Amino acid sequence: MKNSIHITSQDKERLGKLLAEVEAKHSLNRHELTALLEEVDRAVILDPKEVPPDLITMNSRADILDLDSGETVTFTLVFPSEADVDEGKISVLAPIGAGMLGYRVGDEFEWEVPAGIRRMRVTGVSYQPEANGEFHR
Repeated sequence: MKNSIHITSQDKERLGKLLAEVEAKHSLNRHELTALLEEVDRAVILDPKEVPPDLITMNSRADILDLDSGETVTFTLVFPSEADVDEGKISVLAPIGAGMLGYRVGDEFEWEVPAGIRRMRVTGVSYQPEANGEFHR
């Protein structure tokens, strides 16, 4: 059984629209799309003003520890149109991006990537829009 994830009502609405568009265009691997749809469907929905500051929401910047390699990476979780790997902006449609959505500092998650299963731990959230009073994104 996977841990519960938490997402804002705004993120759920925007992600629902995005996933419907992606599904209609068949522009994502079916397994990856199904996995992200399942994550969003099982999420606990929060009012943006009630989000804990250590939760990864859309546009949050978080430190993620790869439990197998020991490497820490910092990503800002964004929608596909804003993704830029050189700036550390990872799309929610990318495997690790989809995996980190809705987790808090200390949470561990596994996500399938092309090279196999990655085991990750959230070690920090250095920026979160909701914690900074940014509710209309």
